[in-house]
Amino acid sequence: MDRLVDLLKVQVIRGINLAYRDTRGSDPYVVLRLGKKKLKTSAKKRSVNPIWHEELTLSVTNPNEPIKLEVFDKDTFSRDDPMGDAEIDVAPLMEVLNMDPEEIRNGAIIRSIRPGSKNCLADESHVCWRNGKLVQDIILRLKNVESGEIQLQLQWVTIPGAK
Repeated sequence: MDRLVDLLKVQVIRGINLAYRDTRGSDPYVVLRLGKKKLKTSAKKRSVNPIWHEELTLSVTNPNEPIKLEVFDKDTFSRDDPMGDAEIDVAPLMEVLNMDPEEIRNGAIIRSIRPGSKNCLADESHVCWRNGKLVQDIILRLKNVESGEIQLQLQWVTIPGAK
């Protein structure tokens, strides 16, 4: 499976019960890191249940390298406060890339990944075939923080001719 580069669209959907870092809540934003690349969402004012619906696109060259996700509280006059982190394992999505999509019906669950000690899943995650695309819905439980989950959707984009 030698690919030069494929793109992974990460739809950052929402935060759930994020930690309070200020008296009136937090101003959270999400940072994704893969290798040297770093992308971030906008900050949401005074919310511990923010809704982003923002799409960040990463180029993936090594499928074994997890994507690091961090949540921060945006502060104006001091360093932004950490609000937890997690890792996204893209291997389960990559493993189904070579399947023949012609034989898969729309909405079919191709693979299920259960929460465990080796991942940050808060709930079972499914890789599905939806509208001609492989997508994976994920809820990550944040580590190194008192509370918080982040809901994401991963979508693989193969660049034609890049194989």
